[in-house]
Amino acid sequence: MPDPARGRPVWSWWYLLFVVQWIAVLWPAFYNSIEPRFIGIPFFYWYQLLWVIIGAILTVVVYFATDHLFTARDDDIAGRR
Repeated sequence: MPDPARGRPVWSWWYLLFVVQWIAVLWPAFYNSIEPRFIGIPFFYWYQLLWVIIGAILTVVVYFATDHLFTARDDDIAGRR
């Protein structure tokens, strides 16, 4: 996302947490099996469902960890600093 005040993208190392999620879900070799089962559900299905929950948690973590970048930028643009 470009930063209009500085003319360059806003970047944070926190965004790499999304890469972890992306690799864990999009590489089927990690979860291409039936066992172990969890309450009768094959591993293939509950692994993906678990990553939906983990992904939501990671999104919240990244949001709160990087919110200060955008708040400071918005304050600079509005002239509140």
